[in-house]
This record gives sequence, structure tokens and C-alpha cells, in this order.
Amino acid sequence: MPPKNQTQRIDELLGGVTEELLLGNPQQFEDNSIRVERLLLEMVRPDPIQPRRVLPEQLHFAFHNNRLTPTQALRELVQLVQVAARQRGRPFNNVLELLPNPDDEKEEDPSAHLSPEEQLLHDLVNLAVTIRDDGQVNPLTVVDVSQGVTQQFRIETGERRYWATWLLRDFITNYSGDGMIPCIIIPAERSSVFRQAKENTARAGLSAIALARQAALLLLTVHGHEIPSQAVSNDFYRQALELDLRGKREYTESILSAMGGIDKARFSRLKALLHLSDEAMELADRHDIDEKKLRYLLSLPSEFHIEIVRQIIDFDLSSKQVRDLCQSDDGNTNETDENEKLSPSAIKIARVTQTISATSAQDIARALLLQEGDLNMAKARVQAMYKLLLETERYLGNE
Repeated sequence: MPPKNQTQRIDELLGGVTEELLLGNPQQFEDNSIRVERLLLEMVRPDPIQPRRVLPEQLHFAFHNNRLTPTQALRELVQLVQVAARQRGRPFNNVLELLPNPDDEKEEDPSAHLSPEEQLLHDLVNLAVTIRDDGQVNPLTVVDVSQGVTQQFRIETGERRYWATWLLRDFITNYSGDGMIPCIIIPAERSSVFRQAKENTARAGLSAIALARQAALLLLTVHGHEIPSQAVSNDFYRQALELDLRGKREYTESILSAMGGIDKARFSRLKALLHLSDEAMELADRHDIDEKKLRYLLSLPSEFHIEIVRQIIDFDLSSKQVRDLCQSDDGNTNETDENEKLSPSAIKIARVTQTISATSAQDIARALLLQEGDLNMAKARVQAMYKLLLETERYLGNE
């Protein structure tokens, strides 16, 4: 009898967690190797190479490099959000204040814009309160990575529930739980990057950058690259730029299915985002910028990427506007003397002067207030720009 087809074997791994692990062939699990247990939170850790980043980049690496405990990481996040909320006139002292007040008849300002960190904390608090009120309905899926007598489990799916449970335990008053969390436990040899990918893409909120990391992780896995157990830089994922689906045709259908049923062209466009600079990737991930906007940055030198991403965020540029901006940048870059080093910021400010006739002072004032969230800070920006332009004028007079 011929050996079992590899694609079929991976397709089996792509079944839903509940269906595959709990409702599958009873004989397959008769050894009880897969079980559901309540585990101490301290025994569970997120996956450091999970493509979906829950914590902001800086906190992500500090936590996974053991410089922060879960409680400390959340405290850093709360403090970060408090600063951002105070700047926008929405101060709070307790995380429960982030929830809408049903007794407040005043409608929330629809124009209020939450920073990515504010939105993250809002979501985690909502999830924590749901767990408190309704219980943990959907268990985490964890891989048993215990060594010797030390029991430890790595999260395969459900990291947001993990952080929400820590938030509930340490930051929400009147918590009456036992510090444990329900988990479906999988032996290490049966962990699956495909199952993790399918869970990621089935849920909302996976950014284009996270999808690029997901595509890379799947490619690296099927091409036999060693998958590390610690936090990695973007260079780890960039190894996939040298790989493609053609090299592993037997896995193509399974990879595309795990990515949400996308086609090969979409897969290639997502993977190409790994060419972006580290700073641009971090900012695009935080602000969930669509691939249709980011693709145009790839035609520019990497030192321009972060500036364009900032403009996308600050001015809510459409994909057409980004395309026009990048094509303009690409054309003008060739006109620059190769021996003359100009910073991207200087080039950007110079190009802004070409749009003066199409911009009103009122619009600039409103944009500054939106950007800074503080009148005094906006005025300070104007004064600094005024001083810079005076010095520029004096410099041009000496040319």
C-alpha cells in the first residue's frame, strides 16, 4: 500500500480545533494524549513567534525575553494607554472606566479616535469582563512543552484570552477566580502551525503584516527550517522571501487554505510585505494598514518606508493616494544628485510646499489638533515650523 499522501495528512491538521481534537476518530485518541484541563496561568506562556502580535512591539520583546512578567507587561500597557487617553481628554484611573456607562445618556463622540493601544486595552477589558460574567466558554489550545518535572505549556491558539484572564485577575476588582484557565492540551509532537494559522485567519483583526508573518511561518515550516522557541526579529520571517510555493507544490493547497482560502497572487503580495523596513512594519501592524496601500511602498528605498506609513496614518490616505505619492517619490528621487545626501523628512517637507495652493490654514490647524491632541502642542509645532522656514529662507538668500 503506497504511503499516505502528505497533502492529505496536512489537510487533516487543518480541521477546526474542536472538531479535530474532540469529535474526530475515537481510535485516534484512545491513548488520551489530548485532554482538557484547568491550568495555572503561571504554567502557560504565549507563543513568541505567533504571527499575530497582541502586545505592542516593545512590550512583546520585553515579555518574551523575560524582562517583564505578565502583570508588569499589562501594567506597562495600561500606563501607555493612560498617557494616550489623557492627551485626548479621556483620562481614566481604573480599566473598568473604559467600558461604556449604560447610565450615561450622553452619546459618545463618533469622531473620537482611539490609538491602537487604547483599542487593544478596550478589547481586552471587554473580554475580561465577559469571562468574569459568563465564564471561559472557549478553552485555549496549548502545547505541552514540559521538561522534566517543570510543567509548561505554549499557547497555540487563544492568546487574547490569556491576556484578558491576567487582566481580570490583577487589574479588575472583586475577582473571585482561582487563577486557572481551561485548556485543550496537545502533545508537543502533534502541535500544528497549520492549525494555528487557520485559527488566526478565521478571526477578525489579523493585519496585513501579521498575515505576511503567517505566510512566512508556513513556508519556513514546510521547507524544513528550524522554528525557534524564543522571540525573533523580522529577519527570521524574511528568510521566506527566498522561498515560494513552487518549491513545495504538495503543500500549496494546504497553505492557501490555512491562510483563509486566498489565491497564489494574494499570498505572494502578502509575503512581499516582508521587504518593508522594520519601523514601517511595526507601525503598519499597529495601525492595521491594508496591503493594498502598503504594496506601493515596495518600489521605494527602505529609508522612505516609515515616512510614507506615517503619512498614510496621519492623513488617512487611500490606496490611490499612496500610489500617486510613491510614484511621485520614485520619480523625484532619480532627479536628486547621487552625491547629495538628503533626509526623507527634508524631501517630504519640500514636496509639501508644492501643495500650498490646495491647502487652507484652517485645514492645517485642524490636522495639527488631530495629530497632537493638544492646542498648546499644536501651536508649538507651528512655531517650530515657522522658525525652520525663516532659517530656510535665509539659507536660500545666501545661495
